[in-house]
Amino acid sequence: MQAESSQYLPTGVERRSAGGVVHVLPAMKAVDPIERPPTVSVVIPALNEAENLPHVLPRIPTWVHEVILVDGGSADSTVTVAMEILPGIRIVHQTQKGKGNALGEGFRAATGDIIVMIDADGSTDPTEIPRFLSALRTGADFVKGTRYVQGGGSADLTPIRTAGNRALTGMVNLFWHTKYTDLCYGYIAFWSRHLELLAPDCRGFEVETLLCIRAVERGLQVSEVVSFEASRISGTSNLRATRDGFRILRTIVAELVRPW
Repeated sequence: MQAESSQYLPTGVERRSAGGVVHVLPAMKAVDPIERPPTVSVVIPALNEAENLPHVLPRIPTWVHEVILVDGGSADSTVTVAMEILPGIRIVHQTQKGKGNALGEGFRAATGDIIVMIDADGSTDPTEIPRFLSALRTGADFVKGTRYVQGGGSADLTPIRTAGNRALTGMVNLFWHTKYTDLCYGYIAFWSRHLELLAPDCRGFEVETLLCIRAVERGLQVSEVVSFEASRISGTSNLRATRDGFRILRTIVAELVRPW
């Protein structure tokens, strides 16, 4: 089946595609979270992000129920800066290593009805959170940001990361009959009641892929919403395209053969 082209839709209209993936595009009217808000937990894994947090934390909507920063043993003042900017922030000290492990610990600590995961480096824009909530409150169980539909984009993707993402996305779409457009992007939100089904148990950057696969495997209603990825504000990313690409590939293969 040929994929539909991305177009703006009238307010309140959803596009549904095969494989349970729903594309909720920018023209949809966002559900006002002040109207009847579910509680929202924002989980942020961080390692030496003291210079970036002043650009990230103030942009989180004030109606968010809780912000959880999972510190991976930072050598700088990440925790101090976070507490100065948001005195009510919850700090979780990571017990192992890796983004997947950090998110897993943050998810388990969350108390909100909805969990949103964003990055600490400024690449994911917290002001986009209402888009994810709108999709969740209009039928989705699991919402994935995508940089590859009209209105989205990235200031950070390299040619090798783009090629790898497309190849891995194509594999998942082939094996699980989905229509994901952007597999390797870490802006994700879901209802916390589904955490046991998603059960993230990996350590690295492959966590986004694992969550996307398990959401489909477990029969959750999946949506994609448009998102723009900015460049890291300061510092160096821990992502390594080749190394982490192979980790994602191994995750895909492992989920194909895993009985559940």
